[in-house]
Amino acid sequence: MANRRAPHDRSKRPLGAAKLDELALAYVARFATSRAKLMRYLARKVRESEWMDESDAMAACEAIADRMERRHYLDDRQYAAMRAGAMTRRGLGVRRVKAQLYVDGIAEEDSGEAIEAAANAAVAAAVGFARRRRFGPFATRGSDDPKQRERQLAAFLRAGHGLALARRVLAVPPGDEAGLAALDDEAVLD
Repeated sequence: MANRRAPHDRSKRPLGAAKLDELALAYVARFATSRAKLMRYLARKVRESEWMDESDAMAACEAIADRMERRHYLDDRQYAAMRAGAMTRRGLGVRRVKAQLYVDGIAEEDSGEAIEAAANAAVAAAVGFARRRRFGPFATRGSDDPKQRERQLAAFLRAGHGLALARRVLAVPPGDEAGLAALDDEAVLD
């Protein structure tokens, strides 16, 4: 006999400030997050349930986020630095870092240092991206196909790198270690 599941109960579950606080604590314990992302999560939980407290639901969300910041469970500046560092190590460029921090709700005053660090690591990120995708100096063999070059340039641009930097990385022939070293030296002079 097949194991039958009960149909999902689509009625809204009751939610109060205490339960919302538990949800927020579990969320920040599990995920590195920003204040804006926590607020979006809490607002979604309020929408999905039936609010039972006398206080305003969004005021409760704000109070919870304030409390999480006072306890240093949330720090947008540190989150921005962590997120930007992780993205540049994955080979993504400054434009992608800026866009992601904007989506994550990080204010300009909190994201400035992280974006500057990503800009300083732009060449290393582009070389890392080329290494991961086996472009330019990391290709198995050289190719003069203009369509392939356009696709590779487009991949660099989607990854958030500038056109000039992408062209410089792709201009290094496969296996040319000296060309990679010169690429780092050129970036210092820019």
